[in-house]
This record gives sequence, structure tokens and C-alpha cells, in this order.
Amino acid sequence: MDPDYFIHLEEQYGAHNYHPLPVVLSKGQGVHVWDVEGKKYYDFLCGYSAVNQGHCHPKIVDAFVKQAQQLTLTSRAFYNDKLGEFEKYITALFGYDKVLPMNTGVEAVETAIKLCRKWAYEVKGIAENEAVIIVCDHNFHGRTTTVISFSSDEDSRKNFGPYLKGFVSIPYNNIDALQTALADKNIAGFLVEPVQGEAGVMVPDEGYLATAKKLCKEKNVLFIADEIQTGLCRTGKMLCCDHENVRADIVLLGKALSGGMMPVSAVLADDEIMMRIKPGQHGSTFGGNPLAAVTAVASLKVLQEEAMAENALLLGEYFRGELNKIQNHHLKLVRGKGLLNAIEIYSDGPQAAWNLCLEMKERGLLAKPTHGDKIRFAPPLCITKEQLKECIEIIKQSLHVLDK
Repeated sequence: MDPDYFIHLEEQYGAHNYHPLPVVLSKGQGVHVWDVEGKKYYDFLCGYSAVNQGHCHPKIVDAFVKQAQQLTLTSRAFYNDKLGEFEKYITALFGYDKVLPMNTGVEAVETAIKLCRKWAYEVKGIAENEAVIIVCDHNFHGRTTTVISFSSDEDSRKNFGPYLKGFVSIPYNNIDALQTALADKNIAGFLVEPVQGEAGVMVPDEGYLATAKKLCKEKNVLFIADEIQTGLCRTGKMLCCDHENVRADIVLLGKALSGGMMPVSAVLADDEIMMRIKPGQHGSTFGGNPLAAVTAVASLKVLQEEAMAENALLLGEYFRGELNKIQNHHLKLVRGKGLLNAIEIYSDGPQAAWNLCLEMKERGLLAKPTHGDKIRFAPPLCITKEQLKECIEIIKQSLHVLDK
């Protein structure tokens, strides 16, 4: 099996909207993936945290296969016998009145924006078309035309305009900036990542989320937590906001909600917000399909039954501690929460982080740079301490490639 053959196929027939590492994967199980030549790797990208439960978890695969042989899609034109059970399960688990199921993470973000605006006009009393949502600099909420309108990433924005109005961006982890922005009477919501993942795993100061929620409540503004990457045990709690006992007004979930089996996302809110949406005003052909519903329930149960939040919390602390012990002048900074971590490196070359990832690949660990000098490390949450020790040694030895 020649990897160059598969790489050539994608380059010739596929759009060039990604820049993958030169590895062609054909199998996954637990914390490992294998390439077409049979080489085994630790997966430290984890589908951007979509595979928290580990690749091809048997309980999730079993639920998926059984339902796939029974009924996959009805559309929401009809009821099905699986969606209601999923809705009951997930709302009870997270403590909200209602859930609106979608498919991709960015669809959940778009849904939250629509919900927030509808609530602003019909409940808060903001004049129609005047609602504003606060976002944070260097955010990543997806790449639809709405979302890139408030992105700071020029690669995502340039030549995709004109951009949509109705958003104001403030510095992340800056309570004073939030307080100032909230003075505008037309503010409807504050959309925030509890940890900014794509920006390089930027962890806010302790108390930031709790204070932000308090300020939003005082101004009758919806606190919207994008937990698509940070949620579902990744940071050591079921939701990252749980670290500060923050209950968001709207919670967005995705990625690991299906254990990597298929696109599944969800928006959670109470009736005052969710019931603003009436029949025909929002939807999706695939949103809430029975296959997704069954798969999501199985995925959520695995996270709880296998104590993956607790594992992420303990091993995350160990991982950062051990990385901080590495004596290498190229290692600038280690940061993270749970098993969502990143390093920054010192190097004069613009390709340094890429070259480090290539070296780790050669040694059996897959990760990807984000924003130049940063590399994100997010293994499946089923990883063991012994496996993590092996991975730390790979990272340590790979850093020497930057000496060349």
C-alpha cells in the first residue's frame, strides 16, 4: 500500500482546503491509529477532540451498527422512536429543559446565534435587527460566512466578504473589556470558548468564566458556552464550565458527542430561550436522525461509565508537569486543562512546529501545529499513564530535531 498513491489522489481530485501531515491512516483502535503500511501511532489530535472515547469504541460501534441496520433517517417530517429518548437523556444529564439536535459544530453555533437573536427581540425587547453578540478575539467557532464575519483569522476571512454585522469582538480573558462592551443596551449574548482551542489552548484566568456569567446575568445577556471542543470530559469535567460551576444559558456540544462515528451536535437551553423557535423557522434534514440519537447516547454513557473526565483531569496534570521538567531551550511554554494541552516553541524558522510534528510522526506520535509556533496535544481520554509516559518521551526526544 503506497501512501503516495492516496496522497496524490487527494491532491489531484480534492479541494486544497487542508494541509495534512504526510501520513495515510487506515485503521484506529483506542489511542492508536495505523497507516496503510501498518505503522502504529499515538493519536494526539484525536479528530480535534471528536474521538474522546478512543477510536472505534466497541460499545459505540455496536450501538451504531445495530441502529444502522434498523433505521438511519426519517427527517423531522415524522417522529422516530429514538430521538425522544436521546432528548430525554441529554437534557437530564446536563440539566436543561430542551435540546435542539444538529449535525456539525458550526451548525450548533449558527443555531445558538439565531436563538439568541430571537430571544433578544421577543423577550429582552431589543429593536428588530439591532441585536449584538459579543465574541472574543482569536476565537474559533467554525468557518461559515456568519462565523468568519467575527473571526480574527485572516486566512478564514480574506476574500470571503461582505461580512455580516451584529458582532463585537473583545480581548479574551479580559473582564474589563467585557464589562465595557456590556454597557451597550443592544447586547443580546456573549459567545465564548471556555478554553480557546484553535488559538493554541489559551486557558483563561481562574474565575473568568464565573465573573463573565455574573456580569451577563446582571445585564440580562445570554451567556453562550461553545463547549464543542472543551466539553464532554476533555478538560477534566463533563463541561469545561463545570470547573467554575457556571451554568451557561446556551451550551453547544459536538465532536465527541458521537465518539467520532458521525457528525452530531446539540444546542441545550431552557424553555424561555428554546421555545422562541417555532416550526419551520430552523432545522436540518439530518438533525436528530435516529442513527445519531442512538450513537450520541452510547457515546455519553461511555464517557461516564469509564470515568473519562477523572482520567483527563489526573493525567492532564501529570502531562503538563512532566513536560515542564524537560530541559530543552526550544520548549517555551506548556499550558492546558485536562487533556487539552499545547506547547509553544522557540525557533527562528517558520516551519519549526511543522518540522517537530514530522519528527514526532517518525517516532510514532501524531499531532498538528496551530498558529505557527504552537502544537496542540489532545489524546483520547482512555489513554493510560504508562502510554502517556511513552508519549512524553517521544516529545522529549523529538525536540532535538530543532537543534539542527
